[in-house]
Amino acid sequence: MSKRFEGTDTYVATEDLMVAVNASVTLERPLLVKGEPGTGKTILAHEIAKALATPLIQWHIKSTTKAQQGLYEYDAVARLRDSQLGDPRVHDIGNYIVKGRLWEAFASEVRPVLLIDEIDKADIEFPNDLLLELDRMEFHVYETKATVVARQRPIVVITSNNEKELPDAFLRRCFFHYIRFPDRETMERIVDVHYPGIQKRLVHDALTVFFEIRDVPGMKKKPSTSELLDWLKLLLAEDVPPEALRAGDSRKLIPPLYGALLKNEQDIHLFERLAFLHRREGS
Repeated sequence: MSKRFEGTDTYVATEDLMVAVNASVTLERPLLVKGEPGTGKTILAHEIAKALATPLIQWHIKSTTKAQQGLYEYDAVARLRDSQLGDPRVHDIGNYIVKGRLWEAFASEVRPVLLIDEIDKADIEFPNDLLLELDRMEFHVYETKATVVARQRPIVVITSNNEKELPDAFLRRCFFHYIRFPDRETMERIVDVHYPGIQKRLVHDALTVFFEIRDVPGMKKKPSTSELLDWLKLLLAEDVPPEALRAGDSRKLIPPLYGALLKNEQDIHLFERLAFLHRREGS
């Protein structure tokens, strides 16, 4: 695939992220993407597929997900039920093999993007259990004695929220990229992509409040990019003027429509205490 990833009209990609994506494609190694929640790890796979005009196959990992499910599952219960009903389908065991996401990616006629999302949610052995298949790009179906071989190596994007350490053997086979939280300039570009023509003063003041909130010590959950965009959408919908965000009144320490930014009671209580202290200092 000769086309290079350079971001899209809806996704602002930094230079180092573009380098990482294209290096992963060139090396034909999975791209392991880490970063705090809300930095665009999952959406990156969507945008790579969009930019390269290729299908996206998504495998969202849960705590109960097993690596085998990505290859295939044998539905023995359905076969037993059909045998009791005298269904002739039971004579072909292949009728009860359910293809997993890796099989779909391997069988795709066009080189797809395969997203393995939040791999760190699964059991610690999960990444190691995928090593052989991701390396060889093939696997064996024991029930049918067939070998599934990838038509071409998919572009594999793996995301992790750092909930647990990944095995060294797995890390060696990946190209790694950490998405840093966007700086103010990058965030302005992201906002501009989502809300073209938005009032510059509103963006300036909203970003100031946003980054001030993120810098408050003791925050349990710092607001993310997606939450900033939600907040801006509400500010626009409610026609909140920029001056309402930067009021000198210490009682306005908690910003309007803060529910889009602060997502738990501990952080709200933290800001309420700060507002109380500001009022005491001002009196």
